[in-house]
Amino acid sequence: MSIKNKIKNFVKKKNLNPMNNRKKVGIILFATSIGLFFLFAFRLTYIVAVGKVAGVSLPEKTANLYQGSSVVKAKRGAILDRNGAVIAEDATSYSVYAILSETYLGEENKKLYAQKKDFQTLAEILDRNTELTKDEALGFLNRGVNEDGTVKFQVEFGSKGKNITLETRQKIEEELKQKNVAGLYFEGHPARIYPNGVFASHFIGYTDSADAEDDSKGLVGKMGLEKSYNDILSGQDGKIDYEKDVYGNPLPGTVASEKKAIDGKDIYTTLDTRIQSRLEILLDPVVEEFKPEDMTAMLMKAKTGEILAMSQRPSFNPETKEGLNDDTVWRNILVEDKFEPGSTMKLFTAAAAMQEGKFNPNTTFNYPAGGYKLDDRTVNDHDFGAVGPLTFRQAISWSSNVGMLTLEQAMDPTGQIWKSYLEKFGFGKSTNSGLAGESAGELPGDNWVDLAMSSFGQAVSVTNFQMMQAYTAIANDGSMLKPQYISKIVDKDTGEEKITQPERVGQQVITPQAASDIRTYMIDTVEDPNYGIAYEVYTVPGYHVAAKTGTAQITGENGYMAGLTDYTYSVVEMVPADNPEYILYLTMKKPQTYTREALAKIANPLMKVVMDSMDSESTETVKPAK
Repeated sequence: MSIKNKIKNFVKKKNLNPMNNRKKVGIILFATSIGLFFLFAFRLTYIVAVGKVAGVSLPEKTANLYQGSSVVKAKRGAILDRNGAVIAEDATSYSVYAILSETYLGEENKKLYAQKKDFQTLAEILDRNTELTKDEALGFLNRGVNEDGTVKFQVEFGSKGKNITLETRQKIEEELKQKNVAGLYFEGHPARIYPNGVFASHFIGYTDSADAEDDSKGLVGKMGLEKSYNDILSGQDGKIDYEKDVYGNPLPGTVASEKKAIDGKDIYTTLDTRIQSRLEILLDPVVEEFKPEDMTAMLMKAKTGEILAMSQRPSFNPETKEGLNDDTVWRNILVEDKFEPGSTMKLFTAAAAMQEGKFNPNTTFNYPAGGYKLDDRTVNDHDFGAVGPLTFRQAISWSSNVGMLTLEQAMDPTGQIWKSYLEKFGFGKSTNSGLAGESAGELPGDNWVDLAMSSFGQAVSVTNFQMMQAYTAIANDGSMLKPQYISKIVDKDTGEEKITQPERVGQQVITPQAASDIRTYMIDTVEDPNYGIAYEVYTVPGYHVAAKTGTAQITGENGYMAGLTDYTYSVVEMVPADNPEYILYLTMKKPQTYTREALAKIANPLMKVVMDSMDSESTETVKPAK
């Protein structure tokens, strides 16, 4: 064997030696361990020194683990009537759920979960106290049990298991205690209650969750006062920081900081609950009988502009949302809808003519044969002149279109003087009510025909708020007042009160004498047996009533509608006529049937209640002689 082959055999035997392989592996493992040790030591030293891992702060993570915070919800301010009766206020509603997990145990391993043997009893309790039927409740409970016998941690009971009152929750908890069963629990949610139901609903508005997915976000106003004054009502949430245990529960006495919640302010409206409730009750049977497309009603104190009651139909219940399924219901007709007022506008035409020296109550005008010609249009009275010649005083009570056209043309054939009075009475611009969506109405253009037609309430668009504002000038001796619906705003934390004062609009529109004369002629509407268009229809026992009715055509796609009742019927009353304390304005649009007593079915009983109340208050304030 050659020396070369001997060397190869030696090397081969050397490599096949097991002891040599173990030594090599051991050396490699030892070296690797030493390297990893120093690497980990270096990394740990770095983490301790810097306090971050992958850019994440360890102290912050630790703080988050053992430090918690919770939002302290501000209480939403209440909405009240002028006397402090609650119209809307905060409450808590509850949703019920059942815990099925057998891990939910109390002290001494007491079973706090819903056991399958108790499902029937739990379902019966829910059946008695909620909208859930026994079968529905059992269905929810049984669906919480999987096919393999395991259970879900908890189950909820759908929409019928929500909006539960505190009283109902307490009844359920009492029954659970009596039956010695467990498993039903409650989660609180912010809620808003409206104890009066349908009650000036479009004016008051309603609230809903600010976040449909998270009830903790609180409530936000969606209509009316609730929306327009949401910032004032909602307040500001607070916050509490505290330490917590590994389970996330606050540790007693560990509050680190606290930012107190600032509750929302209370809004006192000018509404009178007793009068408002009476109005709501009176509206319903009239709507049922005449079936109008819509109706409105407003009652105001003449000397302050304060609105005591206002409502509309259709309406809705702000708490249950019942009725909010029609497009027309979403609008606050009193400020958002503009309409042609018809003959109730004639009061302003007559007042302007008086102011311009063109109105003599005893002057007679003749009815032109074939009607009054306005360029290519012909205007007639409701009786086509059958009553015979009228004085201008009688033109008001008989509601003569021709009489108003004669006065308007006497002021200025171009119509510009009359238009200036429309502007002085506040038409064509917003009343700045502060309510969402208010319309400014629409003045007639400079076309003399449209201006002339507006003298009897056509070719001009107004809102209910504008009409009420303008009527204050007649009721209040020429001084026009802005409609007011807020009495005061109260900060409960500080006791500060912001009281609303009567607000005069513009300059004196007409003289006190002109206003007084107009009211006197309005009495003829209900007391003159020959020329009173609403003779003995509108009455208030013990008082003279100044009234004016209106029947306005409604514009359709092809001009004015021609149906038998395609009109907006209306009436305005001022009581007592000589020195008005109250103004009432009612409208009814496109009823299926109509009689001249339709609006009186609301006006007469309502005003009797109002005046009886005023008399009662006056008697109570009289001090006995000493």
